[in-house]
Amino acid sequence: MADDFLYSSEQFLLIGKIVEPHGLKGEVLIFSFSGQPENIQQYPQLFLVAPSCKASQRYTIAKSRIKGKGLIAQLHSITDRNQAEALVGMGVLVSKEDLPQPGENEFYLYQMEGLPVFTIEGRKLGTVTSIFFNGAQELLVIQDGKNEYMVPVLESIIKVQDSEKIVIDAPPGLLEINSETSD
Repeated sequence: MADDFLYSSEQFLLIGKIVEPHGLKGEVLIFSFSGQPENIQQYPQLFLVAPSCKASQRYTIAKSRIKGKGLIAQLHSITDRNQAEALVGMGVLVSKEDLPQPGENEFYLYQMEGLPVFTIEGRKLGTVTSIFFNGAQELLVIQDGKNEYMVPVLESIIKVQDSEKIVIDAPPGLLEINSETSD
């Protein structure tokens, strides 16, 4: 996800990237950032956005199948390899309105961005500025101006997450490992 895609983060969620054409009939391989390519099949419409470009176009999936951590998809109106090649490198967006409602005590990771984070002792660590996947798990990036903390998104660490705050129970050493200054 190192590419910079310009889109309305209030309206859309970046879920993947078109990495290559597949075959001669216009299919593309979509890499799923969530590691769950089967979820992409469920969305009624996808939007594509080129790096450093705000414009996005709406597509629907005519047919698809799973391939590893990706999805081979035939998008409506893409009928040959040349058209598919033109889409390589584009980000795949889904409208937040098309996301299924999370269940009780469930949430989408993007909903954590911008929330203040506190320890169970009541110490404010800062605000979640971003979330990324390090290959093993999702990490919250928490900043307070002078310090930056990276906290794994695990049930054993995140004790409270609601629409107003996050409360964590950090294991010994987790906060100090990334701290610029010692408290």
